Amino acid sequence: MTVEVVGSPYGIAADGDGTLWFTMPAQGTIGRYAAGRVDTFALESADGQPTVIISGPDALWFTEFRGNRIGRIGGDGTVASFEAVAPYGICIGPDGALWFTEVQDGRIGRRTADGEITKFDVDGMPSMIVAGPDGALWCTLNQGNAIARVTTEGGITVHALPTEAANPVGITRGPDGALWFVEIGAGQIGRITTDGKVDEFPLPDRNARPHAIIAGPDGALWFTEWAANKLGRITTTGEITEYPLPGAEPHGLTVGADGGIWVAMESGALVRVPIGG
Repeated sequence: MTVEVVGSPYGIAADGDGTLWFTMPAQGTIGRYAAGRVDTFALESADGQPTVIISGPDALWFTEFRGNRIGRIGGDGTVASFEAVAPYGICIGPDGALWFTEVQDGRIGRRTADGEITKFDVDGMPSMIVAGPDGALWCTLNQGNAIARVTTEGGITVHALPTEAANPVGITRGPDGALWFVEIGAGQIGRITTDGKVDEFPLPDRNARPHAIIAGPDGALWFTEWAANKLGRITTTGEITEYPLPGAEPHGLTVGADGGIWVAMESGALVRVPIGG
């Protein structure tokens, strides 16, 4: 199933009602898809570059990379925001706070429900961030060629990757108690245990440039291959399957309420792939 969109979808998330929300950096808008209809919501700045979007307890949260803001959008399209420096990755932490990365300044931020913000320095261009199974946050260091573990108090441990210039980006909590991530520079999928043991799984096409990764409802991991225009699936034992996608430049992906995998295609569409291909 393909939903045509006027714009260039990048990040995508499903809310508690099953509605799909997505960012369009080139247009400076947030999109919503529900009941067969696409709506868009303009942001304060058209050149703010909304990028990553996640579903929170009562709203969607997204980063505006160029706008230096983190935004919140409610189900009715009402938007609020607070300042951050070139934010990219974002997640709800195990402590209930909002955690985010500041790529250019090399910081990881934490914002409590009452608006108190704390930031922690980390070298290596922190990119995506996710809550781990161990009560800590896990973050890819794209230029540091490493994965960082961050406690809720700000203690940071850096785990170097075996492959040079792997440039990790997306990261997610796996069904096996490990963290899974993509190496856009090396064309590999990585797995790191909470004690720092790393395994890497090369893709059939090492130039596929994997970008984002999520855990699927089928007990496997699903990821986008930006340069190859494919959706990939990897089991926890490392078996890889790939599915061609219509259009070009797949970026974010999410599990829909219908159980399918929805992919944001920057060429101008949302594509649904049923589990099992």
